[in-house]
Amino acid sequence: MNAADPAADPAADPDPRPEPSERGDVLHRLPGLSDADLPFPGRHRLREHLMREAEPTPRRPSRTRRPAAVLLAAGAATCAVALAVALGGHGSDGRGPVAAPPEPAAVRLLDRVAVAARALPAPALRDDQFVYTRTTGHSTALTETAGGAMEASRTDESAERWLSVDGSADPLVRTARGTSTEPAYGKGAGTLGSPTYRFLESLPTEPGELLDLIYADTRRNHGPGSGSTTGPDQEAFVAIGDLLRTMEAPPGVSAALYRAAARIPGVVFLPEVRDGAGRAGVAVARVHDGERTEWIFDKDSLRLLGERTVLLEDSAWGKAGDTVTSVAVIGRGVADRAGQAPRP
Repeated sequence: MNAADPAADPAADPDPRPEPSERGDVLHRLPGLSDADLPFPGRHRLREHLMREAEPTPRRPSRTRRPAAVLLAAGAATCAVALAVALGGHGSDGRGPVAAPPEPAAVRLLDRVAVAARALPAPALRDDQFVYTRTTGHSTALTETAGGAMEASRTDESAERWLSVDGSADPLVRTARGTSTEPAYGKGAGTLGSPTYRFLESLPTEPGELLDLIYADTRRNHGPGSGSTTGPDQEAFVAIGDLLRTMEAPPGVSAALYRAAARIPGVVFLPEVRDGAGRAGVAVARVHDGERTEWIFDKDSLRLLGERTVLLEDSAWGKAGDTVTSVAVIGRGVADRAGQAPRP
């Protein structure tokens, strides 16, 4: 494994594990609520039993896609099950031992992010308008060479997207490769995988109910017998990240999505991360099959900056420490027509 030397370049460390005092210092500098305001039952047991780190044990990756998008010690398993129930009844992919409960620091950050998201004003959008999002960054693709080897290459993910508020008009995507349209969802349509703003408005704003809805989908498509290599927990984390990045959801739904994510087993906190635009922030993340998927937030506003995926071990996709996917959100807004600049 050719990981970068953490002593020479801390930013290249594929799995930085800050000391508890450093993690607490970062969180205490963030705006938001105190520990007493954690939004679920069992918080006192969480503080009492989970202040020590729960190290994930990644397995050799077996991937079928690249989104552009954990095992506990036996002595702690009973505690993990009890706390998973307190966090909403989720905690197993149905594919092996129960995953580690979310880190307290990650729960605290997501709660503060939820408070900030809920405080934003709700926009008054017409059905004939478009939700605008501008991103920058890259993803990684694998291609087979003439000799049969697999070669990884970067794909530019810089783009502007106009998505119909109610799904009745064709979405428009503009990239360096040109401008394209996609088939309209249809008025009143939309799914977790292809949301419209009106669909997002219809989602529950109670975190437990919303997470149950998301898990119903991920267990159906990635649970036992599905042939999936990821499992429901990882897919739930990815699905929520995709929803948050695709478009800015109504404030109550955004807050519920962040608090739902705080109940997914295996979610951890990272105090120093940079997004695809080079902006520094803090992050929550989840490790699966030798990769760490990170959601990055601005330290001051707590707004979502973007998402990235970092390799924790060598693979066909790259070396340990490589960022194989990094997409930063650098603009959002509302436009009256597809292709038009968003309103100031």
